[in-house]
Amino acid sequence: MKWAAARDLLALMLVIAAVMPAARGLWLELPSSGPKCVSEELHNHVVVLADYYAFYGENDDLNNTVSPTISVKVSSPYGNDLYDKEKVTHGQFAFTTTEAGSYQACFSVDGDSHGGKTVTVGIEWKTGISAKDWESVAKKEKIEGLELELRKLEDAVQSIHENLNYLINRESEMREVSETTNGRVAWYSIMSLGICIVVSVFQLWYLRRYFQKKKLI
Repeated sequence: MKWAAARDLLALMLVIAAVMPAARGLWLELPSSGPKCVSEELHNHVVVLADYYAFYGENDDLNNTVSPTISVKVSSPYGNDLYDKEKVTHGQFAFTTTEAGSYQACFSVDGDSHGGKTVTVGIEWKTGISAKDWESVAKKEKIEGLELELRKLEDAVQSIHENLNYLINRESEMREVSETTNGRVAWYSIMSLGICIVVSVFQLWYLRRYFQKKKLI
């Protein structure tokens, strides 16, 4: 029985690992001037959690214990600032999305404090159930083991369902926009053709009158 339970638990954990979105580890080499940004397309009510830290690139002095300072700004699809920090070496930001679209995080070096050295930012970006504190959930709801894994699987399935609904809605919106655009293009083409015909008829009429006045016809 114990072996069967262990086998079932292992299979369940493999399923969860397959469907659960993993945390994204990113490395950004910042330019000496201007920001460098990362973005992700998210739907409503998605939890986002990210940790970041700045350090000098591997080709610079590895014994340097002083970290470079950077500026960080996170904005929503409509340009609302969700997080804005200056002169920091590391930090964390978290938010829950309130609008669907592309969320953007931008990083830039503060002034000339880097002294010409390469500045790199490490980012751990988590969304959805990956950003959830499962340890707190387990303590609060007093669940553990297989029951906790089932809860993770339930949330993973719900997250996938929400993502599918979001993609279906986006596809429907894009199709509607495409159909509207095609309709406008068709009307524009018809109007252009009509104008060309009217102009051609007017030119023929004008030329006919001109030649009649000159008694050429």
